[in-house]
Amino acid sequence: MQVVISGASGLIGSALVRSLEADGHRAIRLVRHTATGPDEIEWDPAHGKLDESALEGVDGVVHLAGAGIGDKRWSDERKRVVLESRTQGTTLLAEALASLQAKPAAFVSGSAVGYYGDRGDDVVTEEAPPGPTFVSRICVEWEACSAPARDAGIRTTTIRTGIVLAPDGGAFGKLVPLFKFGLGGKMGGGREWWSWISIDDEVRAIRFLLDHDVSGPVNLTAPNPVRNAELTEELGAVFHRPTFLTVPSFGPKLLLGSELATSLLFMSQRIRPAVLEEHGFEFAFPELPGALQHAFGTS
Repeated sequence: MQVVISGASGLIGSALVRSLEADGHRAIRLVRHTATGPDEIEWDPAHGKLDESALEGVDGVVHLAGAGIGDKRWSDERKRVVLESRTQGTTLLAEALASLQAKPAAFVSGSAVGYYGDRGDDVVTEEAPPGPTFVSRICVEWEACSAPARDAGIRTTTIRTGIVLAPDGGAFGKLVPLFKFGLGGKMGGGREWWSWISIDDEVRAIRFLLDHDVSGPVNLTAPNPVRNAELTEELGAVFHRPTFLTVPSFGPKLLLGSELATSLLFMSQRIRPAVLEEHGFEFAFPELPGALQHAFGTS
């Protein structure tokens, strides 16, 4: 199988490349520099540049590229960059795929559980409407840009990913050093629902969607979300460190700005991966303790 991947150097993309190649498949990376070999295709989403002929005959495309939502403090300019890095790339890629003679069977395009906004204690499936936040707006516009591929008959899924548990990066990885030194604690009141997924299951789910007849939005989260305080306690247990500290909400809001901090840390999202469950996907790590021990365990 030949799979084209954007964002192949990121946390999820690099893990997906390793998984595909380990099983003998060909992973072709979309890169912003001059291509250095047959497994790279140069593209420039901001300027609408992509060699469409290089995509002819591939089996699937996974689109994960986009500026990190939490990498920098939000300003009007930064918010524009975050939004356009997703809409421009998705539009360019979807239109290119739609124009091909030998179209791929599947297009898996990124999104996030931020689509839903703050849902309190409600159990949320893919049928729920979007929230009113800036991140919700990003996800709505991001997903809409995949329409040319879908309209051209390519089976298209938009993956709404939760907090990815991985030992070597990502937004969650930034919290890990605090817990290793015994400085971790719950965020604010600790009652917000956090929907998470192990990096292993994230990759397995993407590969499942490449191979199975699934289309539309798909929640990529484990079936057992937990509250902020529970995740904190379990992570402390993995590192054998106390977690009695509480990070007051004003701290992250002062550091990151209120809107960004709220979007990253203080939204309550109790997500159910209904579509994956209905299609028979089996999680390797459905429960948080096992997922954390697998990702970060030292014993």
